[in-house]
Amino acid sequence: MALHDVPAPAKINLFLHVTGRRPDGYHLLETAFRFIDLCDVLSFDLRRDGVIEREGAPLPGLAQEDDLVVRAARALQRATGTSLGAQIRYEKVIPSGGGLGGGSSDAATTLIALNRLWNTGLDRQQLMRLALPLGADVPVFIYGQAAFATGIGDAFQPLSLPERAYLIVQPPQSVPTGEIFSSPDLTRDSKSIKITVFTDWQQENAADGGAHGHLGVVPSYFGRNDLEPVVFASYPRVAAAHKWLSGLGLNARMSGSGSCLFVEFVTFDQAAMQHRKIIGKIASRENDDAAVAKNAWVCHGLSDHPLRYWISS
Repeated sequence: MALHDVPAPAKINLFLHVTGRRPDGYHLLETAFRFIDLCDVLSFDLRRDGVIEREGAPLPGLAQEDDLVVRAARALQRATGTSLGAQIRYEKVIPSGGGLGGGSSDAATTLIALNRLWNTGLDRQQLMRLALPLGADVPVFIYGQAAFATGIGDAFQPLSLPERAYLIVQPPQSVPTGEIFSSPDLTRDSKSIKITVFTDWQQENAADGGAHGHLGVVPSYFGRNDLEPVVFASYPRVAAAHKWLSGLGLNARMSGSGSCLFVEFVTFDQAAMQHRKIIGKIASRENDDAAVAKNAWVCHGLSDHPLRYWISS
């Protein structure tokens, strides 16, 4: 028995406000998560000897015991008492340190897929409880839909979002999450908002493509990403990429705490047109500015995680 080519989608944070900090050091956040169809791909083969084995390493030097995928599989084993194991392979596409939640998504897909492969029968809430100790972003991938999140990013309310496409640009620099959240320069006092403030703004700004100019770029985003000033000050290539995109007439925002930037478009074709231009600059290195972008992807915004209905609610 096996499950092959199982997707683990990336996420973007449409906004990210840091509203405080708990005594245990965890930050209080308000954010809107959206999945995009940039995916890692995992495969799971059943083992009856109880062994969890990862083939290869997604990152150079990452020990098997430290891999979130292996930790997720073992957490499910412990919680359910199953005697089964798994041989796990995966193809990494989502960049590390990019703020797109690749490692968290891989861990969530592992929990969802092995819950099915092992027939352990945990429901969504049980899997979300297993997910949280693995990382603050893991539960939203189990939750399975676009969400307004509060607390430490683990209390969710569903969101209905308009169809959008996204250009994702990866600067040639990785940003460690822990360093950014521990920075003394990070402000932690954004005013708290209600979900209706965001949804009302979404409705007011859900105009058709013609309202967004010839590029199709969404002209403004709700709120802000409170981590941007800290990242831009410490990681000049990320700041340079943001400036470069602005110079091309593209309104970019950083996702999460990582280096990747996204630009929201009304249609996929509009995003694809800008993607072709940027890829051409990266490939030709026709000027020094092109060196601020390492990779770029054009993606559909998703309403649901591709595995949402693999779990009973």
